[in-house]
Parts: sequence; structure tokens; C-alpha cells
Amino acid sequence: MFTIMWMIQPQKRQLVRKLLDACLGRVVELKHDLVNIDLMEFSYNDEVVERLRLTPMETELRIPRYFLRERQQELEFRKKTMQEILVKLGWLEEHEMEETVTTEIEAIRMLQMHERARQGRLRAHFMKEIRILKEKGKSEERSEKERSDSGLLAAMKIQKMWRGHTARRITRRRKMEEMILIGMLPPPPAVVKERAEKLEKLQHNEKRYEAQALYGKQFEERQRALQEEIRAKHGASMKEDIADEIRAWVKDCYEKTGKLPDFPSEDQGGSLHIFSRPGTESEHSRSSARSSKESRKTKDKSKSPARSGDLNVNENQEEEVSFQPAPSVCLPDIRAEIDLFNDTWRDKDETGVLSQAAYEDMIYSDKYQEVELEFRRAVDDVMRQEIELLQTAVGKKVKKSSKKTRRSGKKSKKKKEKDLTPDRTTESLYEELVTNGIIRKYPELKIKQFLGDKALTARNGTNPSPGDIRQILTEYCILPLGSDAIHNCTPLIRSILLAGPRGSGKKALLHAICTEVGAVLFDLTPANIVGKYPGKSGLIMLIHLVLKVSRLLQPAVIYMGDAERPFMKKIPKTDRTDPKRLKKDLPKLIKNIAPEDRVIFVGTSNLPWEADQKLLQSVYNRFIYIPRPDYGAMSHAWKTLLHDYSGGISNLDTSAMAKISDGYTIGAIDACLKEVMTCKRKLQLRTQPLTNAELINVLCSRDPVYREEEEAFESWWSKTPLGRRRQRFLELEEERLLEEQAQAAKQGNGNKKKGLN
Repeated sequence: MFTIMWMIQPQKRQLVRKLLDACLGRVVELKHDLVNIDLMEFSYNDEVVERLRLTPMETELRIPRYFLRERQQELEFRKKTMQEILVKLGWLEEHEMEETVTTEIEAIRMLQMHERARQGRLRAHFMKEIRILKEKGKSEERSEKERSDSGLLAAMKIQKMWRGHTARRITRRRKMEEMILIGMLPPPPAVVKERAEKLEKLQHNEKRYEAQALYGKQFEERQRALQEEIRAKHGASMKEDIADEIRAWVKDCYEKTGKLPDFPSEDQGGSLHIFSRPGTESEHSRSSARSSKESRKTKDKSKSPARSGDLNVNENQEEEVSFQPAPSVCLPDIRAEIDLFNDTWRDKDETGVLSQAAYEDMIYSDKYQEVELEFRRAVDDVMRQEIELLQTAVGKKVKKSSKKTRRSGKKSKKKKEKDLTPDRTTESLYEELVTNGIIRKYPELKIKQFLGDKALTARNGTNPSPGDIRQILTEYCILPLGSDAIHNCTPLIRSILLAGPRGSGKKALLHAICTEVGAVLFDLTPANIVGKYPGKSGLIMLIHLVLKVSRLLQPAVIYMGDAERPFMKKIPKTDRTDPKRLKKDLPKLIKNIAPEDRVIFVGTSNLPWEADQKLLQSVYNRFIYIPRPDYGAMSHAWKTLLHDYSGGISNLDTSAMAKISDGYTIGAIDACLKEVMTCKRKLQLRTQPLTNAELINVLCSRDPVYREEEEAFESWWSKTPLGRRRQRFLELEEERLLEEQAQAAKQGNGNKKKGLN
């Protein structure tokens, strides 16, 4: 990932980018296979990690920077547009610095005011000195000896206190430096900020990025110029050569068989299909070897069984049947890019080549093949018509169109979606949704800000660590949304439900997903759409607008908070949000997310068991449970948050606080620190250190996650499609173990009887 960030040469960057996308896609493919094998959303491959001599933290996927950097101008324009709309609506205040022009009279008055104030201060100081002298004269005269003795004692006392203070300060500083050196304490915020700025400056080398953009622009311009040059110079001769080659093949077939051959259709590859057969290669077909490989590769992809990210589809499969992973879509791409590297770059002599510009001979070769393929398709159409005319002339009737019409008839059964806003521009639709609060502005959070490390030991499916949750959301949401290439080669996941107690970080994860890929956030929470787009026609228009704009502004995230409410059996009478309004339309909305759309539906819920599970599972493909943090995650959260709030001044025992706060969520800890660490309290930290009692008093006013709530979440997860499959698998494993024990006991009894006889 660092290679593509630092590389400037455009052709190498193109190769490394394709290889990186294919490798990340392969990782996501393997993740889906492991879910079907382990029957858990979270995979723990400790033996493999140990064999590779890695730590679990090193196996966490890193999100490529080019997801955002390549769309930087688009994201800045979109952010500016939203800011302007919100300011126009009056939801944000626009602070502009108004330049005030000072007149001569105002300047004179200002000078007079300051001069009078200066004279007043001098007069007050003079009067103060007179008053002090009068007070000294009134005081009783002390003897010279008493004055000298008291002055000496005072000086000694001051020296003693100052030396003790400086010694303690030096000792404390040395202790802090030692603890920071061995990693027991985090460095001060100023040092952290300085290091972060240096690292940011090192990683975001603007000159290097400008060079990458410059060479990339030159590369694209040279590609277009060479393509036009090849068309102009070699177009006519290329067409003639391809036509002569096809005519020679037709003549050869007619002489050998006495019949005119059938010309392959465009779907079959046209004339490339003819000359890719063994024994029919010619010079032109060899020059198009790469094109024929690509066509065969696309055919193989289309023939391979489709992977599905929806576990509801695979739920009814028998567990006894061994799992057979679907053929990989990414592996052929990885092999093709490695072969291209070996053929082109491995033995290329670049000694003395200081320029990072593109190699023109490579551009010429690639564009020659593209132009040849383009002309070959045009010649194929002409030759196909000629062969049909010849077949008609010799009396052969062509009767193959009926099959094609039948196939096309099946495809036409799919109902095309009607566009309800054909005359509206994208900008006007975007402004309408922002005005109605459907498209929302979200805080920018990184996925790494979800505090906690990956699990160091294997766990079951209901108690993942924060690092495991970060990893799975990276694999399921961020990578497919961030890259079109990764999205096209990985199993499709249309919707995800994040379930967990209040304060577990569901919304923070949603905002992190949007931030990492620069997505547009659509909010369909029942409380947010109440009173908007009323009636059945209004609801149809709302769904249409959300789907249309999300496709136009990909990647996009459609969000629903309180995801259980549309499917609740009984709605409280006090609820005026009409949550069941979207009940029938949500499954249709999810199904209308096409495989090529980089759009995902994310729901969050605190009470998922209150919904009708059948309806809930018809909407969401994957269910991720975020439990309360364990001791390790809680201790890490206390250290990190306390350091951020106190600026590294506090030496509070976070281990004790992690034990005391067992049962609370990280959101509750953050809210507790926010309430205690006011501006006034931060200023008092040097003289009045923070105590555990202050935090405990505030923490006690909040409700923890009780055991009954945890059991309700675990019971709910066991009723999800993956939970049911895992439960059946564990029951079968238990039965198998009991049978083995019974057989072993029977054999042991038989051996005892033989020994007695």
C-alpha cells in the first residue's frame, strides 16, 4: 500500500493499483468462505498467524488512501455545496470577517482614549506609592537586630521550600520520561501532535502527489494521441488484413468441407474465437493474444457460480455436506497482473532512467491492440453479413435467430424501473434531499478511532473484540464501497444490521464507514422522515429519490436508526413517528440495490428482539452484535480518553477504573469524562489531581448493561440465520462426540470380557 502511495511512474502505479485491488478483493472472498466454514462472522486463524510470525494487530487490514485522495476535488465540492445549502436554509451561521474602515475622527478619539487611560494609570501608581510611604512611617520602628534575624530566617525558609520544590519537580520529570521511554505512559499531547504532524507531512508529500498527477495527465494525453495516430496510419491496412484473414479462413473451410462455416457471434468472441483455436493461429491472432485472454477471462467469470453475501440464501443447506467454495473471481486477475509484471517489468533495464515519465513503446503496444480489437469488431460485423449473404446464395437458410429471440424474451421479463423525475438535475435532487434532512452531514471519524485491539484468543460469535468489529466492517463495507474493482469481484452485501446496547459505538462506526470512503449519508430513521413526503405517493417518491441519488452519487450509505421499530408487533400509543410506514417498502428498496451499485443499507438497533424476526431477516443480509467491552478494551479506553481530556497531566489509576466500570460501555465512559473534565477542572489538574471518586460519582448516575440485556442479545443472535446454522452444527458435533464415546465404551467392555475369559 505504501508502494503505490510513493510511486510516481504512471504505468507501474496502474499495475500495482490493479494488483492491490485484486488482492484486497481476494481477502474479502476468503472472509466470506471462512464465514460459511466457521459459521461465525469473526474468524480466528491463530495457527496461520503464528506460522507467519505475525501479531493479530499486524493482520488488521489497512484502508488504502487513494479511496479519498482520487476523489478529493469531488468531495470538497460536495462539502462546499452542502455548506451553502445549510447556510441558505439558516441551519448554519456564516461567519465572515467584515473589514471596518476607520475615519480620521474615530482615530483621533481612539488615540485620546488610550492617552487618557495611560495618564490615569500613571496617576494611580503615583498615589499608591505615596500611600505605602505613609503606612511605613506610621509603623513602629524595629530594632536592627530583629530585622536582620527575621530576614535571615525568611531567606532560609524560602531557600528550603524552593530547593525541595525543584528537586521534586526534577524527580517527577525524570520518572515521567522513564515511563514514557519504556512505554508505560503515553507521551504528552504536544509531542504526539508534533510527531503526527511530521508523519502527516512525510506521508502526504504534496510535491510527490503533484508529480503523480502531472505524470498521470501526460500519460493520458499521450495515450489519446497515440491512439489517434494508430487509427490514422494503420487503420485501413489493419481492416484489410483482418478481412483477408477471415476470407482465407472461409475459403479454407469451404474447400475442406464443401460448406460455408458459421461465423461466431459477438458474445462468443467473433473472429478472435476462430483464431484462438489450436491450429488456426495467425500473425494477427497472435498479436491479439492478450485481448483473447481477456475475452476468455470474462467468459470464465460469467460462467462461474455467483457468490452471495446473503446468509439467508444458504440457511437451508445441510450441514453434513462439506463446504465447496465458489471459484475465485480475483485470482485470475492476480495471476494476470503477476504475469504482466514478469513479462514487462521484471527484466526491464531501468539503470540511468531518472525520468518517471511513461514508456512510449508500451503505450504504443497497448493502444495498437485496443485499436486492432476495435477494428476487428467492425470487420466482424461486415464479414458476418457477407457470410450470411453467401449462405443464402448457395441455398442455406439461416434458422438461428429464433433461439436468440427466446433468450432475449426471457431477459425482457425483468420490469424496468420507471424514472419519476426524468427532467430533474442531480444538483436539484441533492438540494431537495438536503433541505428535507434526508441527506445529512456527519462528523468525520476514522475507523481506528473505535477503541480496542483485536482478540488474542479465539472467541465465540457473540463476544467479539473491538478490533474484530473494525476488521469485519472494513471487509464488508469499506473495501467494497471504496473501490469499484473490489466491489465487482466480491460477494454482494446489500444490508447490515449493527445491534448492541446504548453507547456501544454503532453510530460512530456508521460515521467511520462514511468517512473512510467519502460516502453520502441518507437518513431514513422513522423519527427523521415523520411529516416528510406524506401519503403513499410521497413515500414512493422518497424511495425513488433515495435510490436514484444514491446511484448517482456513489458510494452511498442508507441509514436507519431504531431498525426494529418498523417491524415491531405493538407500537406504543405515545409514539407519533409512524415507524411502520416503511415496513412494506424496505424489502423492495433493498432488492432494488443492483449488484453494480456501490450502495449499502445500514441499520442500528438497541432492541432487535422486539421486531418480527422473519421480517427483519428479509431486509438485512448480515447481523453484527457489538457487545459491551471486556477489561482489556475498557482499560485501553480509559487510558486513551483520559489522556485526550486531561492532556497527559492526570496520573489516575486506569486499571482500578476499568474494574469498577465493568458493565458500562465506552460511550458511557466518554460521556462521564466529558461531564467531569470541564474547562475549569482541566485548569485545576496541576494543583488538584483527578481522583477516582469524582468519576465514580458521575458514573453511578448512568445505567450499566445488565446481565438480562446481554442474555437477550445473545438469545436474539442465536435466532439469526447464521446463529441457527451454528446451533445446528454444534448439536451435530455433540451427537457425533456422544456416538464416538459410546462406541469407545462398547469396545472397552468387549476387551474386558475377553480378558476375563
